[in-house]
Amino acid sequence: MASKHLHIHDAIVIGANTCRFLLAAVFLFSGFVKANDPLGTVYKVQDYLDAWGAFSLSGGSFPYLASFLMAAFEFSIGVYLLFGIRRWATSILVLLFMSVMTPLTLWLAIANPISDCGCFGDAVVLTNWETFFKNLVLLAAAVCLFKWRRFIFKLVTTKVDWLISLYSIIFILFFTIFCYRYLPVFDFLPYHIGADIRKGIEIPEGEKPSVYETIFTYEKDGVKKDFTIDNYPGDSLWTFVDSHTVLKEKGYEPPIQDFALMSYEDGTNLTDEILADSQYVFLLVAPWLDRADDSSIDLINEIYDYSVEHDYRFLCVTSSTDEAISAWQENTGAEYPFALADEITLKSMVRYNPGLMLLKNGVVLNKWSANALPDEYQLNAPLDRLPLGEIQLKGVSRKLMEVTGSFLAPLAALTIIDLLWMKYRRRKEKKQKKVPDRADNGNPEE
Repeated sequence: MASKHLHIHDAIVIGANTCRFLLAAVFLFSGFVKANDPLGTVYKVQDYLDAWGAFSLSGGSFPYLASFLMAAFEFSIGVYLLFGIRRWATSILVLLFMSVMTPLTLWLAIANPISDCGCFGDAVVLTNWETFFKNLVLLAAAVCLFKWRRFIFKLVTTKVDWLISLYSIIFILFFTIFCYRYLPVFDFLPYHIGADIRKGIEIPEGEKPSVYETIFTYEKDGVKKDFTIDNYPGDSLWTFVDSHTVLKEKGYEPPIQDFALMSYEDGTNLTDEILADSQYVFLLVAPWLDRADDSSIDLINEIYDYSVEHDYRFLCVTSSTDEAISAWQENTGAEYPFALADEITLKSMVRYNPGLMLLKNGVVLNKWSANALPDEYQLNAPLDRLPLGEIQLKGVSRKLMEVTGSFLAPLAALTIIDLLWMKYRRRKEKKQKKVPDRADNGNPEE
């Protein structure tokens, strides 16, 4: 009988900790990819809010706040599960979280208001039904974790679990801010550094491509009308309002389906010309000029002057309205030409507004956010003589080592410091106890 109870106990311990490590892996990965691409999470939150009709929230700061908090929550919960700390609170939070997300993803699978839930960003794209079944498994694991939480063994002592709890939150928030300001460390999008856009557009032999069409909305005399590249209005009285890409016929979908650039001045299709250019091409990518970060305007203008000096092409690619483009030109003194592209394409090209992309022969050589643009000290010669003119690409394994090291090294150092401090305090307390109390052990009065 005792042996039977022992086997049951062992099975429960194994089951509880299997669920714990499964949930830890999923939450760590999910939180990390959200922190790695916070703007991607912002765009997905906006898609949810638009699907629910909450347009007032989707246009404000709420999606940004939600993005940062989701990354911090999921990553921190993953750390807590991994180390086995805060077992009671963590098990409850995980169960509540999965109890909300599972019916939500069921609704997504049935109603299909957006193409995918975005739980793993662009790193792993799941269909809505795949996400729902994944959440069913995680919900079952969360129930078991909650029921058997007392069987979870800790990987650290109680003396340092508070430090790990606090440090994990601080780390992921700083990492999220870094990726927001300086672009994702891991770029899972089709326009990553080193990507050949022309190959990304190509259709394998024998495959029938999906048919897309970019619709440009213009307005004249208060009347809005949609145009395509084929019937672009030659009348200059038409005012550009918006653009979007629609799927006309489903077929093979290459990694890049909607890369199309149209000259703002005359409506010429610039796509092939840009991708075939054997010289360097700077693309200032700004989906919305009226919301663009204008803190680096002087540097952008200097880069344009540099491109003119060395006969490189420079284009500002946007989906903004005529009014926004005119306001940008007036406020910034921009002299560079403009091109129009689909908003979703621009959001995928560079995760910042504005960002800068460097192309040559259709290959992405480099990308920068407005917070990290090259300056005159870096652009001191033609690009073919500078490191900036070549692909400077770190391998995924090296990036993983750097990020993992940046998390574990300070954590290890802080843990050692904390343990040494506790050891020092214990020694000090022991010494104080050994010192005789003068009131009790002093010389007797004569």
